[in-house]
Amino acid sequence: MRFLSILTTKSSAYLLQKIGRGGSLPGQLGLKFDPDIFKKLTFKGPVIVVTGTNGKTSTANMIADLFERAGKKVVSNRRGDNLREGIATTLLANANLQGVVQADVVVLEVDELNVKYILPNLPVSAFVVNNFFRDQLDRAREMEQLIESIEKVLPNYDQTLILNGNDPNVVRLALKAPKANVVYFGLGRNKYSQETTNEASEGKFCPVCGNRLEYSYYQYSHIGSFHCAKCHFRTPILNVELHDIDLEDHTFYFHQEKFKDPYQGMYSMYNCAAIIAVAEVFCIGFDVVRQVFANAPQPKGRNEKFIKDGREVVLNLIKNPTGANEVMKVIEHDPADRLIVIVLNDKEQDGIDISWIYDTYFEKLMSKNTKKIVTTGTRGTDMALRLYYGGYQGVLETKETIEEALQEIGNDHDKLYVIATYTALLPSRTAIKKELGL
Repeated sequence: MRFLSILTTKSSAYLLQKIGRGGSLPGQLGLKFDPDIFKKLTFKGPVIVVTGTNGKTSTANMIADLFERAGKKVVSNRRGDNLREGIATTLLANANLQGVVQADVVVLEVDELNVKYILPNLPVSAFVVNNFFRDQLDRAREMEQLIESIEKVLPNYDQTLILNGNDPNVVRLALKAPKANVVYFGLGRNKYSQETTNEASEGKFCPVCGNRLEYSYYQYSHIGSFHCAKCHFRTPILNVELHDIDLEDHTFYFHQEKFKDPYQGMYSMYNCAAIIAVAEVFCIGFDVVRQVFANAPQPKGRNEKFIKDGREVVLNLIKNPTGANEVMKVIEHDPADRLIVIVLNDKEQDGIDISWIYDTYFEKLMSKNTKKIVTTGTRGTDMALRLYYGGYQGVLETKETIEEALQEIGNDHDKLYVIATYTALLPSRTAIKKELGL
């Protein structure tokens, strides 16, 4: 059945490509012919899997760039098809009919809930985990259940774990992987670290004894330096520890070497630390790492800027409290006068449970610099109510569509931030470009 599985996937992927489409349908067909096809593939080099709540797409793509710039042929699901069917499409479309994947290195972004289908069935050389936060409760369930689904496939994993050592929810994975070689990355204490936090935090209790964890400092959310007063569980010694963090200049140091982060925010520094950890494991030089950072593309909706005739619009994706809070911090630190449009949808891909907006500090937007906020989307009125309960005293309006929201802003030349949930992101991009005439 391997032959039919690969042939069907390759043929359907080719036909879809011819009409300008992609997606996971070819992989769905391939898996129907052979549900065990992953176990029947052969790889010429390392297979690297990346997962986590926030940052896995950027991290996986930069890891793929890392190997490409090191002279390797890379196969990767760069478009973000990170479920089992999408991964099947990526692998089978790039395999020959004998099941050999035609690449020196394979880099796969994998949805957290799909790790259980991938890790036991592929010869994974390195498993990179960025972070775990509460996200889309109706789909992913409580975070504890999600983490347990990954822990169950770790006891026999005997290759390399590359883990965020500042996230207790990630560090606990090492307890379930006694055969693995573990490499930890993270950030040292810096001028942005805080001794207390009022952000929604998930890493509150020790996974070994259940005692409440204590923190020496927080970087953001539950990410920081932690320890349990009753047992041995604590922040491990970091193999890759970034220091001298400068969020204004987007720079950091590692081993007395200075690097420039291609993106904004503390969370992006962790993505960079993961890239350096992979480079260290696979003996790739810092010069290649710098090239990757210098040429990293701007992901759609991640602080994406549109500028025309003096008007600047910045588009950001939000999908859970922690990621949204980091976006709020970036906006809060911008001294410019601003207008804000928030597009809140509750479709299946967004997560139909929108209670997370009450764990997000939208209060960070509520300064004298914010001249007006317009809300829209399928739950635009709920977003307006959240801002009202948060104490926003400025001009607050609700519109039916993103087009109407942008028209409400009109020709005002103050900087505009558009904040959108997942299904609203591409419609927001389209509307912004149309409004600006780009």
